[in-house]
Amino acid sequence: ILGAKRGDIGATAEQYAREAFVRSQADALTLSPFMGFDSLEPYMKHDGKGLILLCRTSNPGGSDLQAQVLANGDKLFEHIARLAAGAWNSNGQLALVVGATFPAELARVRELAPTLPLLIPGIGAQGGDIDATVRAGWRADGPIIVSSSRAILYAGAGDDFAAAARQAALATRAALNTAIGAVR
Repeated sequence: ILGAKRGDIGATAEQYAREAFVRSQADALTLSPFMGFDSLEPYMKHDGKGLILLCRTSNPGGSDLQAQVLANGDKLFEHIARLAAGAWNSNGQLALVVGATFPAELARVRELAPTLPLLIPGIGAQGGDIDATVRAGWRADGPIIVSSSRAILYAGAGDDFAAAARQAALATRAALNTAIGAVR
């Protein structure tokens, strides 16, 4: 997954798509949907590649836009989830970024997009809770990809940093598996 958060139109988007999927050989790419469907189309031409749309990000400032209420009563993140689960996902390539730091919003996105894969950042250093995340987002038919970057990358600072990172990753995996087992 290339976490580039790209968002542009036309020829520029085509070149970003080539960079991600041809040059970097990414399997999936994070994208900003805020320029509309036509900004996603160049990426969708790459069959079998995942397009992970920013929906309800883990940062506090995401509320500035993503929590805004639209004329139809939906919050912007809900509107994005509806589009991604429906009309925009014509070839099954879409997934959503939804932060673990907002479990109520994560549950709402899962309700609106029950089978879409969710990339869930915010576990660890950002304060997202594994149990709350799994309860809100995991479904047998709706996969989740949980990211805990800083908590793993910076688990150790000395000569043992690699072993500390490995231990943190294993502990995170074990906690996720335990949480999933509890909701099955």
